[in-house]
Amino acid sequence: MIQFSRRDLLQRCGMGLGSLALLPILGDAGQAIPADPLKGNAPLAPKEPHFPGRAKHVIHLFMNGGPSHVDTFDPKPALQKYAGKELPFHLPTERATGSAYPSPFKFKNYGKSGIAVSDLFSKTAEHIDEIAVIRSMYADIPNHEPSFLLMNCGEARLPRPSMGSWLLYGLGTENQNLPGFVSLCPRGLPTQGSENWRSAFLPGVYQGTYIDTQHEAIEKLIDNIRNPRVSFEEQRRQLDLLKTANEEHLAERGQDSELEASIASFELAYRMQGEAVEAFDVSSEPQHVLDMYGPGTQARQILIARRLVERGVRMVQVWHGAGQPWDNHDNINIHGTLAAQCDQGIAALIKDLKQRGLLDETLIIWGGEFGRTPTVELPRPLLNTSTYLGRDHNHWGYTTWLAGGGVKGGYVHGATDEFGWKAVEDRVHVHDLQATILHLLGFDHERFTYRYAGRDFRLTDVHGKVVKGLIA
Repeated sequence: MIQFSRRDLLQRCGMGLGSLALLPILGDAGQAIPADPLKGNAPLAPKEPHFPGRAKHVIHLFMNGGPSHVDTFDPKPALQKYAGKELPFHLPTERATGSAYPSPFKFKNYGKSGIAVSDLFSKTAEHIDEIAVIRSMYADIPNHEPSFLLMNCGEARLPRPSMGSWLLYGLGTENQNLPGFVSLCPRGLPTQGSENWRSAFLPGVYQGTYIDTQHEAIEKLIDNIRNPRVSFEEQRRQLDLLKTANEEHLAERGQDSELEASIASFELAYRMQGEAVEAFDVSSEPQHVLDMYGPGTQARQILIARRLVERGVRMVQVWHGAGQPWDNHDNINIHGTLAAQCDQGIAALIKDLKQRGLLDETLIIWGGEFGRTPTVELPRPLLNTSTYLGRDHNHWGYTTWLAGGGVKGGYVHGATDEFGWKAVEDRVHVHDLQATILHLLGFDHERFTYRYAGRDFRLTDVHGKVVKGLIA
């Protein structure tokens, strides 16, 4: 009888499925010990939170780059009065800024609540009575990289699990045939890449799965979703053989989180061949639904997000392109182009979820890693030859909004000063926002911990308080 080493067996079996879920799951497998994957899908099985939560799913619409609050959801008429003049006070910024720069976009009041929103998001504003606008957010520093990690992982410097990984760890997923945490980003990775959806020291099975949504064909959207040379039944037999070899290897070495995550990822990849094709293919939607979301990549990936939570996926993060598209230092009018790409889709998402009875159990989060200055950014020598009419980063005060999932709609929480420089009323730090999100999902953020390296860690570190005013 021919004897193969485990390495030879892995190479020769070559099912063409491993890369489907293996790399996203193993990217930061860490050293933690998960539940036993050999007893089924224990790590991803649905779990109960600390108390009944209104929200069961999360859709995070990440406007990466820092959308300007004073041009979107936080009107500041005082900027018109000071246009072209120095403001009475000035906060430190990453780059030099000059005089007050009033918004080139028009605001008007919407809904029964009468909340003011700019014409950049006029379609989303039609659903303002479902939205809680937080105008008093603040972060720690005005740099993209640490602010991305603070928002997504609760820590700006050191490796920490992402919010989606925490939710998957705490709640499991309702659909064992799809990843429980999916990150949609077209044309590459955002700033900080997969660190935004890493599992860090949590078991590797809780890491997010990245999908490049620039592609529409399912074979390009999800690598290796089909194997043209081997039937589904033959793959099952190959997988059973591979699983047996892996189990024997695991038994010899005891608990190994990376190998356990590998076993789980191969099984998930096999199951995804059937359900993922249907879940990510928006062409099966009725024409009136496609028309409601509108054309373009952003609209399509927002529709995919609805289809995923409808099928039990716990968290979907929707990125507005790779890099930092909302980082408009030299021309704030680019905000108009960006908003046009997603405004109709966001409005459709709220309406669609409500019509399907899913809005009450789906928490929508909109925002970026910080806001932008109320003052114009000054030109930088040799970097531009045109007039600079953009804004620099502003972590002192900015806007995020929530909808669905037990949130109080038609509500404005907190305020920045009259110019939009700094949060001054009912201030909400990123950790406070995270504590509130966890509360809506049924978790006491101070008790929701994971022991690693002799310490109990949590998403909110040692900070955060629930913002009760946001809860219906």
